[in-house]
Amino acid sequence: MQELPVIPANNTTTTRLQKPNWLRVKLPIGESYKHVRGLVDDHKLHTICESGNCPNMGECWGEGTATFMILGNICTRSCGFCAVATGRPDAVDWDEPQRVAEAIHLMKVKHAVLTSVDRDELKDGGSIIWYNTIKAVKSLNPATTLETLIPDFRGITDQIQRIIDAAPDVVSHNLETVERITRQVRIQAKYRRSLEVLKTLKEGGMRTKTGIMLGLGESKEEVIQSMKDLVAVGTDVLTLGQYLQPTKKHLPVQRFVHPDEFAELREIGYSIGFDYVESGPLVRSSYHSEKHVFKGIGKAKWEAEKQS
Repeated sequence: MQELPVIPANNTTTTRLQKPNWLRVKLPIGESYKHVRGLVDDHKLHTICESGNCPNMGECWGEGTATFMILGNICTRSCGFCAVATGRPDAVDWDEPQRVAEAIHLMKVKHAVLTSVDRDELKDGGSIIWYNTIKAVKSLNPATTLETLIPDFRGITDQIQRIIDAAPDVVSHNLETVERITRQVRIQAKYRRSLEVLKTLKEGGMRTKTGIMLGLGESKEEVIQSMKDLVAVGTDVLTLGQYLQPTKKHLPVQRFVHPDEFAELREIGYSIGFDYVESGPLVRSSYHSEKHVFKGIGKAKWEAEKQS
């Protein structure tokens, strides 16, 4: 039986693994990037692109797209992988939904992504601002498709139902890792609760999506089991990407997963029933998310590749 690495309890490692050359990313440059940068600053908005140190920020912003983070940029949770600040969040800004909608309108994007920090200190978990923001974005941008990457809302059905009622085109909630190491990676979250959130969303008629990071000490067999668990609750879209340690205080990378292994997992994902699988070292939740909206596109492309 394969011996699995153990994540150090103090989130440190004496020898940091050297990044392979397939993890090189483009620096943020160009006029489109500057335009998006200006809009984000002018409207006093937060993006997960910046707060999460996303490696694709240069590419996405260069194409005029960004993932907006609502409810501030301070999270009530302290996940071991996440670069977003932890602490006491600021008061809820009830004008934020309209500002986000206006920024998306000015950017003239065809597809927008919203996410948020966890706001466990709020009675509604932030779900009312979520509802208001989705409605504002859809009202001002009727031609724009919309994905929402939501927290687990502690599994409270009424709060999840607000997202369903607002009816974005895609609702994503990230599983992040396999069951065995969830407690170390997502300290205040629960593996089975996340599956229940995705199940509730699917039963509510949503197109559902999730993401898993690789390189945290999981085995391939555990990843495949998580994929099967996700298919069992009806998850439509799966993203698989390489975990990158944001700072020395965060969980160390246990290994860098080769692109060939990501390609193999993509094949497995389609074969067990996902409708769209995005799998690669630099893949993140909102990477190429405009392709994840419409049913059948990913699987049709995969089937065509198999026949060619």
